[in-house]
Amino acid sequence: MTEIEILKSALAHFAQLPGEEFDLSEGCWKVREYKKGDIYNPLGSICRYLGFTLEGYFRAYLFNEKGEEVNMFLFPPGQPVVTYKSFIHESPCEFNTVAITDARAICITLTDLHRLYKQSHAWERFGRLMAEKAFDIAVDRAESFVFKSAEQRYLELIQMKPDIIDNIPLYHISSYLGIAGPSLSRIRKRISGK
Repeated sequence: MTEIEILKSALAHFAQLPGEEFDLSEGCWKVREYKKGDIYNPLGSICRYLGFTLEGYFRAYLFNEKGEEVNMFLFPPGQPVVTYKSFIHESPCEFNTVAITDARAICITLTDLHRLYKQSHAWERFGRLMAEKAFDIAVDRAESFVFKSAEQRYLELIQMKPDIIDNIPLYHISSYLGIAGPSLSRIRKRISGK
């Protein structure tokens, strides 16, 4: 499948976007390639693209009061990569978003999305569903730190994204889960012993 066919299939599944409606967007999408460590969107700049990860992994991180990187979001293959608040409000981004591995994403600009929203109710539906998904991700992430133990957060992560352990260094995973590396090692050891 070509990149555009992969995207078309994903959006049909995600937003029930009919093929003829998707075709309105074909000239809008650009494939962008990133080497490990390349910046998708830097802190303080406006996020210009809504991307869908074709290959590889991205992370969004900030610095805590000690100057340490803290991973806020992980973006695996087949998922959107975007700093959504910055993108929709065209405001400076509060995170750095970088490729953790070599990666490819197929991207669209906000200007092109707004044009599509005006042309098609199906694209408006896509925009609404994206906003709902971004909200759900943010709420789930916040609630997981309040209501779940570190072990529960780890188990949920590997259940929802089983390939992540094989593709992302454990120190990025421990940062994302909000736990120290040695604690993650103990959790993994305890789980493997069950």
